[in-house]
Amino acid sequence: MCSTSPRSIRWPRIAPLPAALAAWAAAIIPCAAAPRGGESLDAPLTPGSGVKVTAVGDDFEAPDWHYALNGPKASHELDGQTRPPGGRSRNGRWYEGAKRGHPDVVRRIPTPPGGPEGSRGALLLATKHSGIPGDVSGKQQQDDLLMNVQGRLGGPVPVAWQPSCIVRVYLPDFDRWEPRSGASLGVRVDLRGRNAEGALEPYWPGMFLLFRSGQSRRFDHDFAEIQIRAQDNGQDATGPLIETPGWWTFGISITPDGRVHQYAKAGLDDLGPEDHLFSSLPYGMRCVYFDNFFVNVANLENGSNWSTPWAIDDAEFFVVPPRGRTVKDLLQRGESASRGASGPSRAAALSRTLRR
Repeated sequence: MCSTSPRSIRWPRIAPLPAALAAWAAAIIPCAAAPRGGESLDAPLTPGSGVKVTAVGDDFEAPDWHYALNGPKASHELDGQTRPPGGRSRNGRWYEGAKRGHPDVVRRIPTPPGGPEGSRGALLLATKHSGIPGDVSGKQQQDDLLMNVQGRLGGPVPVAWQPSCIVRVYLPDFDRWEPRSGASLGVRVDLRGRNAEGALEPYWPGMFLLFRSGQSRRFDHDFAEIQIRAQDNGQDATGPLIETPGWWTFGISITPDGRVHQYAKAGLDDLGPEDHLFSSLPYGMRCVYFDNFFVNVANLENGSNWSTPWAIDDAEFFVVPPRGRTVKDLLQRGESASRGASGPSRAAALSRTLRR
């Protein structure tokens, strides 16, 4: 077992140069992927491998794309209130998280400069009142927007299907970020796995974008940092630093051995093996089911601070069908849900998304 802690590795500050990620991966992956008791491990799976499942995901190209907020947001994590019916998109592909509620702004906008080829629309996410509606906590809070995978496919995706997801994220110029050092955006997955005792539990690994503000005493200039959730022991791992904003591609995959793999690269090209950042059994959990993909938007909820304005595009979901199976087998479970325009009921969503 490798004894080097990911926190002890000094990650370089970089401009968005994809080749540099290969050097990071070579340094950190052998430690993150160390097998337990000599067990064999599946090779990391590059997100986007296999077959794209078009019943889920979104390219935001429909001119009439719309998200209905449907009244005050949920804040179950803080006060036990879910406030149905909950927000959802007209196309049924996105819905409000029941634990923390959705961002205050969920709106289709023209694609930011340099976006995916041919893209005319992206999704703007921003939040100000991220805590209990009508209250001000004075603390960091966050909101969730979920991509409706489980609901549209009629059930969870077993890990044998090697699910993966990809999203393109536009990082604005640093002078447009919320002027606060800390978490700003999360790119995460909603999984269920076996703990050390064999019990099935939910967990939510992924990646966070942290802002390091030059206005603070700790840093002499603005930059961002990727933080990876999580190591086997549940602690976050420090990832690469980003010195230049713009478009980035993030991906997460799960292999049949139950491990989670995080990938990231500057720009919009497809992810490759050289973009592999980290692999682990987060919290010691071994994945069994993939339920959903989601994004977090965080801010200091003080009544005046807006979060960083985030734009996402081309959110995609892929599987590698087991031998003898096809994506049609997966879709047959959720044909009626795929045709519907609404997301899961608030009661159903609550049972799956009281989280994180």
